[in-house]
Amino acid sequence: MMPLASAPQWFGVPLIELWYVALFLTLAMFLWLDGANFGIGLLFGLVSDEETKETMLAAISPLWDGAEVWLIVFGGALFAVFPDVYAKLFSGYYLLMFAILGALILRGISPEFREQRHDPAWQRLWGRLFVFGSVAAPFLLGMFAANWLVAAPGLVSIPGIVVGLALVALTTVEGAAFLGMKMRDGLNRRLENLGSVAQVGYLVLAVATVAYLFLVVEGMAAKIVNPLPIALVLVTAVFGLGYLWALRIGRYLYAFVASAVQTFGLVALVATLLYPTIYPLEGLTVAEAAVSALQLEVMTVVLLVFLPLVLVYFAVLYSAFSGPVEPAEGY
Repeated sequence: MMPLASAPQWFGVPLIELWYVALFLTLAMFLWLDGANFGIGLLFGLVSDEETKETMLAAISPLWDGAEVWLIVFGGALFAVFPDVYAKLFSGYYLLMFAILGALILRGISPEFREQRHDPAWQRLWGRLFVFGSVAAPFLLGMFAANWLVAAPGLVSIPGIVVGLALVALTTVEGAAFLGMKMRDGLNRRLENLGSVAQVGYLVLAVATVAYLFLVVEGMAAKIVNPLPIALVLVTAVFGLGYLWALRIGRYLYAFVASAVQTFGLVALVATLLYPTIYPLEGLTVAEAAVSALQLEVMTVVLLVFLPLVLVYFAVLYSAFSGPVEPAEGY
């Protein structure tokens, strides 16, 4: 809608690029905070001990719905600042969007229904649906992000499947670290091994994704060899190894921070490889997709007022519910 050179700036910062960064920052916050809940949901299906399962549910019960605020903010920011991209993404991947919403809904309601009756068959059914929703949501979100990046015209693509699996692995990495902080005695050996396997799996899938982009996707090779993408890949590898060390010695907060760096690194890599386009399927750039200068300035005021409030809310929320939980607390 406007040449990038004529875009409004505040204190030398171009507002279009500020909003581009803010957009992907909200996505990264969602994938980090709610990703831990997804990961716990996957691990829930891999343990048989009922006490451990109740601890898992107690760990996420006060937090998961708050974390989804970041996904709403992501959609709202996309609609408010890049409305053409919002329309094209949601219409182009219509079925995928509804599948993501369905998985999120299923993940949310399943623990509630599971706790309504103490019948083993009933709890087994809703437990499995909880696991399914917890796995399907990050897998479909990964497909969405990859399809967006590589301009896939359909719903299913090779990079979509690989990135979907990578995001499932990454959320498991997050979930294991967060669960370690919430269990009074830390992770048992099985859960620790599952977190480590997920971390190795994520690193392998991340390398495979970058290699595919470099070798197959037109125009990506020149972007990947730039300093920032290379640095993001190296940082991911270093913090991935750091995660394995922290998990092994029981430093779960360090492991959770390492998972955060990897999550933000993944989103930053997608954002870097997209830029300056924001809808590659039609070659639409951020400058062409952005709203008018006045709308940008108004929305920036809103951002500067409300983003700190949201961050304070989450700081208070996670402080209030910090520390280990007991199985008796339930969901």
